[in-house]
Amino acid sequence: MSATILETVKNAFNFTVDKFPLSGPDGLKTSWYGLFRSDNSQPVGNGSVTDRYVPHTTDDVLALVEASEEAFGGVGKVSCYFDDGHYLSIVPTVEHRKAIFGTQDNIFPRVIVRAGYDGRCFSATMGFYRDLCKNMARMNMVKGTNVSIKHTSGLRPKMDLLIKQFNGLRNSWDNLTNKVEEMQSQQVNLAEFLRAVYGEPATDTGRGATIHKNRTEAIMNRVLDERVRSGRPALGRDFLVSKWEAFNAVQGFVQHQATRKGDVRENSFARAIAALNDPIVSYAEEVLNRQELALAA
Repeated sequence: MSATILETVKNAFNFTVDKFPLSGPDGLKTSWYGLFRSDNSQPVGNGSVTDRYVPHTTDDVLALVEASEEAFGGVGKVSCYFDDGHYLSIVPTVEHRKAIFGTQDNIFPRVIVRAGYDGRCFSATMGFYRDLCKNMARMNMVKGTNVSIKHTSGLRPKMDLLIKQFNGLRNSWDNLTNKVEEMQSQQVNLAEFLRAVYGEPATDTGRGATIHKNRTEAIMNRVLDERVRSGRPALGRDFLVSKWEAFNAVQGFVQHQATRKGDVRENSFARAIAALNDPIVSYAEEVLNRQELALAA
């Protein structure tokens, strides 16, 4: 494991998450505990925990990165973000570029790790980075692209199991690329797809109608721009695009243009994580899997 990679993770998560008892009115003792960051005392998680809960540590996160390196034959880069848990995007060093259309529309593997403090299992997902639009995304409906890792402290002694899980994730890259190629080979009416995803505003005027109009124009413009830059033909009056283009248009809008608050607004990796967890992106994928939207290529 590169010392630089380890230092990147350690420096990004250079604090602990500690458990403290919670008090009621007038200092009344309770059986509940809260989680707090050591560097800024901010609460962590979505609620209280019991006295049996043991928060995971940065060393546990490092164990996940090291298991990923072992499975993928090396890690070239890692991006980190904390939001009620540790998020990482891990870039394997081995070249896994997959050309989807021409020379400008390619995808590269991204291992997306989530280690939260909400009681759910940690997760590691085989996602992708699309260089044409700088989208980082995943496909929730592709078999084998997500593994659950039991939330427990002291992951390092379980390294063999972690490596086995990440090996399975590595093997899912073919499943993911096969799905992307299938989406590129199938066409969909872009206007019909957007109606299926977002519906129609209740009226032709008002704030809702304006938001709907602006969003539709932004997504359409993404498609037009990406068609030019990828060397695809101009969009015709039939509004036919590949399912791959349609998915990335919505996902790209959510990642790069949707309104966000706080530090997410200016942090590109935080915006990518927010898009991964955005239900509209998952719903767009679900809509594209409906056969009635598919048209012959």
